[in-house]
Amino acid sequence: MEFEQYVCLSVFVLEFLSSVEAFSRPNIVFILADDLGFNDVGFHGSLQIPTPNIDALASSGIILNQYYGTPLCTPSRSAIMTGKHPIHTGMQNYVIEAGSPYGLPLNEIVLPQHLKELGYQTKAVGKWHLGSFSRPFLPTNRGFESHYGYWLGFKDYCDHTNAENGMWGLDLHDGLEDDWSEFGNYTTRLFTRKAEEIIENHSPEEGPLFLYLAHLAVHSANPHSPLQAPRETVKRFEYIEDKNRRIFAAMVYELDLSIGRVVKKLSQKNLLKDTIIVFSSDNGGPAAGFNQNAASNWPLKGVKNTPWEGGVRMAGLVWANNLEQPGRVYTNLMDMVDWLPTLYGATGANCSSLKGIDGVNHWPTLTGKSDKPPRTKTVHNIDEGFGYGAVRKGPWKLVQGTTYNGDWDKWFGPSGRDNFTIDWKHYKKLIADSDTAKSLARIGARFGHFDKIVSQANVKCSDPPDISNCKPKVKPCLFNIERDPWAYSLKCRVDLSTSH
Repeated sequence: MEFEQYVCLSVFVLEFLSSVEAFSRPNIVFILADDLGFNDVGFHGSLQIPTPNIDALASSGIILNQYYGTPLCTPSRSAIMTGKHPIHTGMQNYVIEAGSPYGLPLNEIVLPQHLKELGYQTKAVGKWHLGSFSRPFLPTNRGFESHYGYWLGFKDYCDHTNAENGMWGLDLHDGLEDDWSEFGNYTTRLFTRKAEEIIENHSPEEGPLFLYLAHLAVHSANPHSPLQAPRETVKRFEYIEDKNRRIFAAMVYELDLSIGRVVKKLSQKNLLKDTIIVFSSDNGGPAAGFNQNAASNWPLKGVKNTPWEGGVRMAGLVWANNLEQPGRVYTNLMDMVDWLPTLYGATGANCSSLKGIDGVNHWPTLTGKSDKPPRTKTVHNIDEGFGYGAVRKGPWKLVQGTTYNGDWDKWFGPSGRDNFTIDWKHYKKLIADSDTAKSLARIGARFGHFDKIVSQANVKCSDPPDISNCKPKVKPCLFNIERDPWAYSLKCRVDLSTSH
């Protein structure tokens, strides 16, 4: 009898300690923008479109300035979820379109499943795009306890329909149920409201929160009306002459407001100081009318779905209350595949249990516990369908092949700096008055000097040439990308036909 009581007591103590450990883990809020350009945030030097909430996080967090992924939606999301390069999961070629009978392989253990094992409450709002042709591929069967959003790659911002491959229908779902009730409600605001509701209803006693907020913004909507924003928001940007860029600016502005509202709600629920916030684009921006969009990757070469910096180098940052030297620029090479082990490690879990992944853990470096660069090389993508591959090792970037016959292998604006004088005093006040800055100030967060941060994060180059001497369909091209972020000064041609 005494032995049985001892066993029961031991089990109770172990369960209690396990529960205490789970409750001490940080909340994680991962905010993923869609098709946001490198040059579409203030912290990269272009203030044509004010992003004070994003910039407040950057001022108090860490800007990821050598941050890479794949150049398209589905591959990049598979990288986040699995910690593997898409070439290792079969997700490397193009995107999952409406009616496509495949998805992220079901044998892959994804980020919410890992976090759920650690006691996390896992919630998703927004875009999925990793397979929806049968129920096992849907987010609520891939580790998320709930999902509100859409399953395909894009939709209308107001009527929530997807028009693709000759099909047209509603793509807005609450779990497995279609939601017809939100007709006319702007998607960015709708997803923000749903995220706020999740935070409001979260009970820390049930475990820490993992909220994956994958916005539609600023991806193009259906082809008949690709750029959409509330009329009153568009009026804010009458100083932008180009109509498409003006509407795009309003879409970015709504995205920025969303981030402020999410951070504010975390603060109101006393969750902010114990939360890690990630903000990231999923790939480079579709500039100059690519995909009927008006993003900007200036001064980087290329656009979405190209192997150049403009396609694979992204805007990204991380914020937490325990980062080393907040308000700084992180220059270590980082890839989207690194989020799984980095966030897993940030919870206090042992990353050695993550088997067969390509990602590495940056958390010790971000928090000042290590000064060793976690990564020195990465694979941007290897896409046999389009016929290209791009890799980076140290400062060197190798590109073989390209997309669209090279038509988008150029430099596209706008730079956001032409005829635009930055009033730093005014812009710093915009940041200070933002919901994000006010919320961070309430918990005593430290801020860096934004103008100095921008100077460090800004990619400065002279005007690019009209043409490049790189012909990647003829021979591979090698660049020193740190000295030449434009990627136009070809260092040498490499004949890989004799390589072993």
